[in-house]
Amino acid sequence: MVLRAKVKVEAEVRATEDEERVAKAIYNMTGLGSVASCRRGRQTFLVQEGDESLLVRLRQLLRAERILDAARKIMLRGVQGNSFSFYLNKQVAFGGHVSFCMPEGESPLGPLKFTVEVDDPKSFIDWLATKTVDGRPVDEICRSGSPPSARSERPLRK
Repeated sequence: MVLRAKVKVEAEVRATEDEERVAKAIYNMTGLGSVASCRRGRQTFLVQEGDESLLVRLRQLLRAERILDAARKIMLRGVQGNSFSFYLNKQVAFGGHVSFCMPEGESPLGPLKFTVEVDDPKSFIDWLATKTVDGRPVDEICRSGSPPSARSERPLRK
């Protein structure tokens, strides 16, 4: 059975930023292009909402950049009840790479904030940022034959 998630990605568009560049940073992490612009007081935010498919591209990047263990640790730290949150550096995301950061201070133009609501956050994180053994993802070690691409996989309910 597939674990279903509700995913929200949001980023503030600062006065010195081009909205299209912020949208590209989001797109580079999700692989999907539809973002909505909304105002909160004087601030403009770009928001993308959807299901777990918004995280397939990020999952691929975590594997390609070989940062699964670090990502897993950060994501597990962000678990609160049936959700977890984490932040990515917006400038690094614009360049197509992943760099986790704090909500304030580490990313001068503000971070991309990911919020994931799911019944079982730990199992979902097992899919998104699986454990590794000698740098190799556990889910690849456990499968026989050639491992399927990250794009075709869906999080499974345990």
